[in-house]
Amino acid sequence: MTRLQFGQQDVEVLEQTTEYDGFFKMVKYRLRHKLFAGGWSGEMDRLLFERGTAVALLPYDPIRDEVVLVEQFRIGAHVAGCAPWQLELVAGMVEEGESAEDVALREAQEEAGLAVSTTEFVTRYLSSSGGCSETLAVLAGQVDSSVAGGLHGLAEEHEDIRVHVVSRAQAYEWVVSGKIENAASIIALQWLQLNYSRLQAQWNGD
Repeated sequence: MTRLQFGQQDVEVLEQTTEYDGFFKMVKYRLRHKLFAGGWSGEMDRLLFERGTAVALLPYDPIRDEVVLVEQFRIGAHVAGCAPWQLELVAGMVEEGESAEDVALREAQEEAGLAVSTTEFVTRYLSSSGGCSETLAVLAGQVDSSVAGGLHGLAEEHEDIRVHVVSRAQAYEWVVSGKIENAASIIALQWLQLNYSRLQAQWNGD
């Protein structure tokens, strides 16, 4: 069985310089690290986009077998030539003192007007480890989709969010067809396709 050979102790950060500090942060690291063949690499510079820790929630109604997705404008999608208005999960950034579940519950209310009765951890992943330190925790949450809908978001954050309620089967078809293009939504909906029967049994109290 192949084992990971190296860990945090096998990287030496020699210098750290903040290049930009605004809504996001750009930091230049001068470092070296151990090599698979032995010894150490030469010194190198790596520019890192530091965005923090995010949480995404897939609201799922096990009784109606429906999911709640949100749609909003994304500048990154626009510049990349993708659909500028993306179908996504409810999501937000972790603030000081918050847990992943705290964020999920807060954002479900802010972005979709939803109360979440139960949550389950799905996974945690790095959004783009070659140049970004952001990690994203994905949760699934039990909701009543019959009360979902309308427009939401915080005006002071320039949010303009439309809520969609669709069947689990339809949402998964959007993953298969490529209509849904962002990683957290794809991961969560694929996970749901594998676990919905169990969630229906657990969350319905059967």
